[in-house]
Amino acid sequence: MDGLPLNPVSTRALPAPKPVFPFAAIVGQEELRQSLLLCAVDPGIGGVLALGDRGTGKSTAIRALAALLPPMTAVAGCRFRCEPGKPAAICEVCNGPHPQAVETAVPVVDLPLGATEDRVVGALDLERALAHGEKAFEPGLLARAHRGFLYIDEVNLLEDHLVDLLLDVAASGENVVERDGLSIRHPARFVLVGSGNPEEGELRPQLLDRFGLSVEVTTPTDLPVRMEVIRRRDAFERDPPRFLKRWAREERALQKRILAGKAKLPRVRVPDAMLELAARLCITAGTDGLRGELTLIRTARALAAFEGTSEVTAAHLRAIAPLALRHRLRRNPLDDSVSSVRVARAVEEIFDA
Repeated sequence: MDGLPLNPVSTRALPAPKPVFPFAAIVGQEELRQSLLLCAVDPGIGGVLALGDRGTGKSTAIRALAALLPPMTAVAGCRFRCEPGKPAAICEVCNGPHPQAVETAVPVVDLPLGATEDRVVGALDLERALAHGEKAFEPGLLARAHRGFLYIDEVNLLEDHLVDLLLDVAASGENVVERDGLSIRHPARFVLVGSGNPEEGELRPQLLDRFGLSVEVTTPTDLPVRMEVIRRRDAFERDPPRFLKRWAREERALQKRILAGKAKLPRVRVPDAMLELAARLCITAGTDGLRGELTLIRTARALAAFEGTSEVTAAHLRAIAPLALRHRLRRNPLDDSVSSVRVARAVEEIFDA
């Protein structure tokens, strides 16, 4: 797998990036904003699924996250943005002499619904392999998303063969491309973020379970909130530079909180009493498997780190329980309550006892 040629770097000037609505200026949608921030603190939470009404800012919040995220350290010239000191076996740059570390933006990559499999996983150049014996590889969207975020709008409409592919990669953290006896592997660890309207179709249970957190996004009914949404969006569209400048201080403050949370995360304690509370809550709510408890603990730890505290408390577990559990509930034919109501009842029973 050595000797994979790098793509030539284009010298053509790229168009200026389109201004992105600032994350700090988003009105309402507290669950979605909190979930994205906590996944930025700890990508191990497993991603965010945002389901709800059309036109409620789901895509806006997710794209705003890309501009908010603090830069990460990677190896200069590496197509996979390997972490310095942790190179992929396939990467000739990282495994070469004297790799250089640079700061780069955390990738937030869109996966379009109509994407071909080759575009998603990458493509092997069979002609070059047969003619010259070289394993030439063109990385796909999964390689671009490594160490970042992979965003799928209308995720509930994703084709089944791409769902299967994502499930394999999400489970292993590695993408395998095989064509006519040739095989290439590269790391593909990313935070999966999906959005969609549940009225247009349900997600397969296997994919649903891969999202760490689930958010219900609804159209705001509070008149002042609706007015403020319109006011800020109109100000941004009329004069983006001025609007971005106005919110720059709040964006920097959020960046600092994310960085501080990531630094504090390894030192946050989870007492046994909180492990017991998490397990009791999942038993009472009726979740499938043990992923619910793991997500509860990871998310509560990230929330504690983001808030600057050194220990997970019952308040942290209570705050994030709906996000971590509402999409993991076992179907109960004797209880037709919506999942959020069932989680709320379990929370009340465990924490108010």
